[in-house]
Amino acid sequence: MHTKFQKKINMVVLLEILKYIVPALIVFFTVFVMLRAWSKNEDKRRKSEFNMHITDDILPVRLQAYERSILLLERISPDSMILRISRNEYTARQLQQELLSNTTSEFEHNIAQQTYISTEAWEKMKAAKNQIINLVNDTAREVKPDASGPTLGKLILERLTELTNPPTQVAIDFLKDEVKTLFF
Repeated sequence: MHTKFQKKINMVVLLEILKYIVPALIVFFTVFVMLRAWSKNEDKRRKSEFNMHITDDILPVRLQAYERSILLLERISPDSMILRISRNEYTARQLQQELLSNTTSEFEHNIAQQTYISTEAWEKMKAAKNQIINLVNDTAREVKPDASGPTLGKLILERLTELTNPPTQVAIDFLKDEVKTLFF
């Protein structure tokens, strides 16, 4: 009899313990889930706040980089360079060297802009620079080195107008489209 009575007491004690433990576990898990959700939301809020702060600081710098990149492309555009650099006393060879030198130095002067623009945009700019160099060199091979600089300049401009998409304009259009994505 003693064992039946002992079992009954053990069962009652166990039920009494469970009466306290089960609600405590439910409260514990509820609080745990709520704290975890709050913690995740708080992390998201802090990251969002941080990103907004960075955007406020970085956006003007990025926009300036896009502006400078477009200015670079405008400056190395063959029609712009020929008007700015060409002298009547230049030979074709001298004009070729000046155009190549100007293109390279303008590009090197603005090389840091790649930090703030996309890799694809920078690749478009490099492609434009290389296409301009090729255009100048290919066109220079069509005239004698001692021909007049204006002769070479005119021929370069003719070759440029034959292109459906001038290299600098392709890059400029890409940069403009990319800037639009910063705002939308």
